[in-house]
Amino acid sequence: MSLVARLHAGEMRALARAISIVEDRLPAAREIMRLVTPMAGGAPILGVTGPPGAGKSTLVDGLTVSYRRKGMKVGIIAVDPSSAFSGGAVLGDRIRMQRHSSDPGVFIRSMATRGHFGGLASATVDVTDLMAASGCDVVILETVGVGQDEVDVVRVADAVLVVLVPGLGDDIQTIKAGIMEIPDIFVLNKADREGIDRLHTDVKAMLGLQDQPGREPPAIVRTVATSGEGIEKLHAMTEEFLSGRGDEAAVERRRERSRARLLDLLRERVLEWASGPSSGGAFDKAVEDLAGRVLDPYSAADLLLSRFKPPGRDA
Repeated sequence: MSLVARLHAGEMRALARAISIVEDRLPAAREIMRLVTPMAGGAPILGVTGPPGAGKSTLVDGLTVSYRRKGMKVGIIAVDPSSAFSGGAVLGDRIRMQRHSSDPGVFIRSMATRGHFGGLASATVDVTDLMAASGCDVVILETVGVGQDEVDVVRVADAVLVVLVPGLGDDIQTIKAGIMEIPDIFVLNKADREGIDRLHTDVKAMLGLQDQPGREPPAIVRTVATSGEGIEKLHAMTEEFLSGRGDEAAVERRRERSRARLLDLLRERVLEWASGPSSGGAFDKAVEDLAGRVLDPYSAADLLLSRFKPPGRDA
């Protein structure tokens, strides 16, 4: 049985192997994704983001318990900062979710950002498709936690949860414009702490300044993830949001996700060609001409694009 067939049958080893192939950009990755794409798309993707220390992993752990109570299979992608030495993930969210390690209905994968901006690993979209194709009923994506730079999460998720907590200094500074524009639900975690009422008021005030015609204002829910308080309510609100979206809104978000992914792939292909032997020295020659003022940057870029040839294609 092929790797993709085993993955589609729900075999976790096959899923893990397929993710490794795709993440490492091995030659077999393209064929795997070609076969998997028609099988994916049914599982909603929840994006969980917010500043470091907000309790995102604990919240994801609680949501996973809630989904498992309903008999749903859960895939979790924890995008971690990259190690400067190995390029691998350094936080290890799987360690923080050990109670699910023996549950065959939960698959957890830590991925490294590998320098990719926006808090997301470049292969994240492919991995969500692999998890959906393997039978996951929901995929939860937890991002690094780098504040407002994480707006890329909205490209991937069907519902975006921004987690905030009181006591992180100036609360307004943790909810600047960028991160305020992406959530579908605000989660005010650690609601048993002093300052939660002020945080709630600040969020509502900031929302009142937002001007996003045609979009419903994000819901706000309080939780204490360590004790499970508010988790069931959050789960219900998430399901309500997903079921309440019109078909047109869902299709539009899926179209935007596809557009962003295609642009990412095009950038990767061009950069791989330019920085590798495939360019036949054209890139290095353009750099020399640019440095010597023989060419301007725009003409150099036009020249390289005119010579660009995708790998495996004849001239």
